[in-house]
Amino acid sequence: MAFQLPDPSTPFGERVAHRLRDERLMWLTTVDVNGTPQPTPVWFLWDEATSTFLIYSRSDAKRLEHIKRNSRVALNFDGNGSGGDIIVFTGVAEVSTTDPPADQLPAYVEKYRDFIARRYNTPERFASIYSVALRMKPRRIRGH
Repeated sequence: MAFQLPDPSTPFGERVAHRLRDERLMWLTTVDVNGTPQPTPVWFLWDEATSTFLIYSRSDAKRLEHIKRNSRVALNFDGNGSGGDIIVFTGVAEVSTTDPPADQLPAYVEKYRDFIARRYNTPERFASIYSVALRMKPRRIRGH
């Protein structure tokens, strides 16, 4: 069965939709060679058409080795500081050879325009540093 987001007419589904649209940071957790979870903050774009997350990575990031060895990953949003508003996606990730560089994806550039300008000056420079596209395919979502 294909992954589906929770119904946006429910309180949980509404929070999920809001955070996918408005949040700029998630935590990607991969597993290293010793079996230790390795959480890393990442920028993301939710792709409604494919029900996948698009994440750009540095080519030397350890997460790429981890995903090659074990594609099972988790993506989660920060909670609200009081143990609530928890949203965790679990699924599989893979390197994408079909996605364009980040600077050629208008939705990504628009979402991160301010962050890119402050840290990398231009979308082209960001794309040259974060040159590997990852796709995370959720299988499950949980939270409250």
